[in-house]
Formats: sequence, C-alpha cells, structure tokens
Amino acid sequence: MIYKVNNESELNDLLSLPADKVVAMMKRLDGDIIILGVAGKMGVTLAMTAVKAIIVAGVTKKVIGVARFSDPKIREMLDSKGVETIKCDLLEREEVVRLPQCKNIIYMAGRKFGTGGSEELTWAMNTVIPVNILEHFSASRVVAFSTGCVYPLAKADSAGLTEDVKPEPIGEYAQSCLGRERVFQYFAKHKGIDVCLYRLNYAIDLRYGVLHDIAIAIYNNEPVDITSPCFNIIWQKDANNTALLCLEHCSSPANIMNVTGMEKLDTKKTALLFGELFGREVLFKGESSGYCYLNNAAKSKELFNEYSVNIDEMIQMQADWILAGGKSLNKPTHFEVNNGKF
Repeated sequence: MIYKVNNESELNDLLSLPADKVVAMMKRLDGDIIILGVAGKMGVTLAMTAVKAIIVAGVTKKVIGVARFSDPKIREMLDSKGVETIKCDLLEREEVVRLPQCKNIIYMAGRKFGTGGSEELTWAMNTVIPVNILEHFSASRVVAFSTGCVYPLAKADSAGLTEDVKPEPIGEYAQSCLGRERVFQYFAKHKGIDVCLYRLNYAIDLRYGVLHDIAIAIYNNEPVDITSPCFNIIWQKDANNTALLCLEHCSSPANIMNVTGMEKLDTKKTALLFGELFGREVLFKGESSGYCYLNNAAKSKELFNEYSVNIDEMIQMQADWILAGGKSLNKPTHFEVNNGKF
C-alpha cells in the first residue's frame, strides 16, 4: 500500500504501527522494556511501536527510553507519546548503574559516521558501552542491534550471506561492530545472559536510508555512485516490529538474526526509476565492483514474515516525500562504500 504522508508526525505514526504478532507477544512478555540509545534514527519510532502495542494488548508495562538527549525536542516528543525517558551517558559507568533494572533490553547504542580520525571514540562506544550495560543488566534478555557490515562483501549475483557465514569485517568501523558482538557473545556464553544479535541493513525511513540517498542525489542533479551494484532494504515499521519480536528469540549462546528485505535491488535500475519519477536525467559515477553488503534474511522471514510495504511502494513514497519538500536527517548511509572507510 502506498501511504500518503504529509508531515513528520504522520510519518512517525506510520512507522510505529505495531504488528498483530507484537501485540500478541506483549500479552506473553514478562517485564518492562528499556531502549538504550533511543534518540537515534530508529529508536524513536521503535519506542512508539512498543507503547502502542502495549496499549492495544491491554497490559501494564513500561517503555523506558535512555539516551544523552542532546536534542531536548526528541525527549519531549517521546515523553508525550508515553515513553518514560532517562538522560544517561552510557559510556559513564556511574550513570549506567543508576538505571532501573529491566527484564527486556533493546540495545541501539553505537557509532558509525565520522569513524575516520576518531577511531578511539568509535571503539569505546561500540565495545566499552556493552560491558557497562551487560554488567548492570545481568538478569535481562537483550536484543543488540548490529550490522551486516560484520560480514565480508558478497557477490552481487548471490542470494546474500546467511547467519552461518563467518564475519570478516572490513575497516575499523566494521571491526568495532564485530568487537561489540563479541562482547555480547562473551556475556551470553559465559555469564548466561540471553542475547539476540540483530544484524540490520538497511532500514528505510523517508528522512534517511539508501532510497533517500539515491533519490536526493538525482533530485539535486548529482551523480549516483554505483560502486556497490546492489543492496537490500526493509521498511522501518517492519524493522521495528521485528526488533520487538526478537525479545522472544534471545538465547545463551547468543542467537544471530539477519534483518532486511528479501528482494535485492540493483543500484543503477533503482536510480533510473527515481529519474523517471522526478523527470530528471540520471548521472552515475564510479564503476561496479561486483561486490556489496548483501544479507540473506530467510531465517527472520520464516519466523516473523514482517513485510508490510514492498519495494515499489517504498520507492514511490520516497519520491513523493522529496517532491513535497519533506525533511532530511542529512545522515547518509554510505551504502556505496565497500572499502570499510565510513
């Protein structure tokens, strides 16, 4: 279904619609939910999804959002939506230990952009924070957000990499993400904490994402980089619901879940579609390497089958958003990068 989205409020409402499976899960799930790093690109609508699912389920459960909240407007908005917010710097252990104990943890903290030149901060955020969290929440189950960048590059003509493929991260950002995973795996295996590693790429919100990156380049008459010849994506509403459903799939040793759409998109063909929608000539730069980050999410599809918006609908909605002057977060995905230098 192609939704008509007029503003950010409507977009947030659309991205936070709970699936029936999530509503049913809330009736079974014991304990409250705390979302760490809630102020990021995806955390706000994920928290809203959880609140809505709890209300529809008719149960009593808190959703707590934790972040530094450098933008106070995000905190105000979450408070207005029924999320209890706590300001906390997760790098500071003395602040973490003051957080309330909670049975269900969704861990979204981390750093990606600007890795170059401040590698030490990237490593600290991606490996030190998990230790702080897991030592404090030792009796919790944890869905830990990760990335498909921990895998090696896949051949563009392949079906993507499954959870059985051994990680071979390229570059310091991806290496630090594997470091984050290893910390969670250690605590899962040796401390008995139930964990699900949520390897996501790429979630689509009309204000950011791979489709946004391609579309805005064409709209601004800029060339589209085709170094990475293809990619896969998932509508953020579906990614939100899948993250919540993963709370029932945490285990010790840690479970691993690839999360993305089942379709593989060709970068050049997608760009040409946007060119038609915008009535603009499409310019390209770079040469296809034949390799890209490409995940196979058959495991999560079999479990959850959470795909409410298809590729054509996402493309049309993205074009409509840009044509209407919709807001951009100005946070590129760098999907075209395959040398690890983000």
